[in-house]
Amino acid sequence: MDKPLSLSVKDYIIRKMSIKMKVTEKVIDNVVTHQFSSAHEALVKNKSVEISGFGKFIFNDKKAISKMAKLHIQKGIFENMVNSVELSEQRKASAMVKLQNTLLSIETLKPKITNETKSDLRGMEEPSDPSETP
Repeated sequence: MDKPLSLSVKDYIIRKMSIKMKVTEKVIDNVVTHQFSSAHEALVKNKSVEISGFGKFIFNDKKAISKMAKLHIQKGIFENMVNSVELSEQRKASAMVKLQNTLLSIETLKPKITNETKSDLRGMEEPSDPSETP
């Protein structure tokens, strides 16, 4: 791949496709952005997404729960470091940045674990309740 270092992979792919397909970069960028946002929404809603010819991505609840436990342990460690009187100001500042990143990770992961939507319907409609009368 002869990608310049100044371009991201996404920008490089968009530029190459626009030249090859003779379509403006803006149109291709909109299509790529839409595809990624749709895949992200499907992953959040169904906890799985399959990209034809590429692979299937599944959100693993067990790994997320263990990751959340590790993040809470890290949060406690970084809080202790920030509140410690023995550490230098530089180390406290470093611990504060790590604490903020850990808190952000916790807030990002929390809705995915507590999501109450039915998962893995594989694009199928929910079955109707047989006790209901039409």
